[in-house]
Amino acid sequence: MRRMLPASAALLAPNAALAHGGGPGPFAEWTLDAWLVLPLLLSILWYAAGWARLWRRSGTGRGALARDGAMFASGWLVLAGALVSPLHAWGERSFTLHMVEHELLMLVAAPLLALSRPLAAYLWALPAGWRQALARSGRSPAVAVPWRRLTEPLTATVLLAVALWAWHAPGPFGAALEAEGWHALQHAAFILSSLLFWWSMAHGPEGRRGYGLGALCQFFTAVHTGFLGTLMAFAGSAWYPAYTVIAPPWGLSPLEDQQLAGLVMWVPGGLVHAGAALLLLAKWLQHAGEIDGEGRHGAALD
Repeated sequence: MRRMLPASAALLAPNAALAHGGGPGPFAEWTLDAWLVLPLLLSILWYAAGWARLWRRSGTGRGALARDGAMFASGWLVLAGALVSPLHAWGERSFTLHMVEHELLMLVAAPLLALSRPLAAYLWALPAGWRQALARSGRSPAVAVPWRRLTEPLTATVLLAVALWAWHAPGPFGAALEAEGWHALQHAAFILSSLLFWWSMAHGPEGRRGYGLGALCQFFTAVHTGFLGTLMAFAGSAWYPAYTVIAPPWGLSPLEDQQLAGLVMWVPGGLVHAGAALLLLAKWLQHAGEIDGEGRHGAALD
């Protein structure tokens, strides 16, 4: 790990050695496959149509709607940038850059999209009859109960942990590097599990119990992702054969590239989850103080 600090600084300036086949340069390596670009375009156009309809119908609530729209647009840009920009192609030659891509998807795009509460905009983009039918379906036990179970903090936390550890095992991760279909499935698992996790944190049960449980889930996630990153950072051998046959950039060996990737998961990821846990703890303390204040006020009136 001696050369990892200089190499980490070089992350900000990848060079033309990363380009496929000596092409015009790394910034030409955009992933513009139809199966990826079309869903991304559909998702933003669909949201924009519903958001615009809500904007026309709203009055005093436009401030919250503008905030939701800005968060969705920011999350979508990070999501699209991670999947379509040259970062995706660079990740095929460097495990560190592959890890950066995953962290952008799970720690930046997913929380922004979850916080933006996009379901209302998607519903309002539909014709009135479809919208009403979907709203009725959403209230039915067949849909509402599974959704409530999936978005409970404990369930969402376990699903995220399973996705992370399963897909970072050498076999599944190697399959994702060798076959585009498995790679797409890996990204789908990371994105969906992260969306459920952050949705459960942002829109899960409120009150003292909900905030406390959310903080515990965030701390647990910080610990187990940090432990996985630590295993990578201090490993004595490279885990993924596909990265051992390609010379990583910046003069790193495959093992050093993996160790730097482990640090990326360990430190930034741990800081995000620890910060979210502290925010939820602050809400827990605030809620406890409000309840205590109301209790003293009621006792004084008695």
